[in-house]
Amino acid sequence: MDDIDTQLIAALRRDGRAALSDLATTLGITRATVRARIEKLTQAGEIQGFTVLTRADLAQSPVRALTMLGIEGPGMDRIRRQLSGMAEVEAVHATNGKWDLIAQLGTPTLEALDDALRRIRRLDGVATSETSLLLSTSRYSRL
Repeated sequence: MDDIDTQLIAALRRDGRAALSDLATTLGITRATVRARIEKLTQAGEIQGFTVLTRADLAQSPVRALTMLGIEGPGMDRIRRQLSGMAEVEAVHATNGKWDLIAQLGTPTLEALDDALRRIRRLDGVATSETSLLLSTSRYSRL
């Protein structure tokens, strides 16, 4: 990936529906070049997909949070599977540093979030956790 590819991906993140001609003007390249680069990035796996986020997607889970989890013992894969099976868990991220996993949660109410957090903290192997509510989001994407 070169600088143009990086700029193209950034532009698509801002507006995934941008017209090829608008992207070409923004990047100072031709429409054909934009189309070819998008195809190349998709075939190479740099672009994994395109999605639509509707108002209903956000309305179903207006209470959003990130829960950082410290795992003790060898149960990391089991805990990831358990988290992935919970309806409130939108994504599970492996990380480094103080926390082993980060669970991205979405619920309709604070009470539902509290219930989900209680169940997560009871999972065998979860030693410690810290949760932060997401108050606003500048850019939202979902694979």
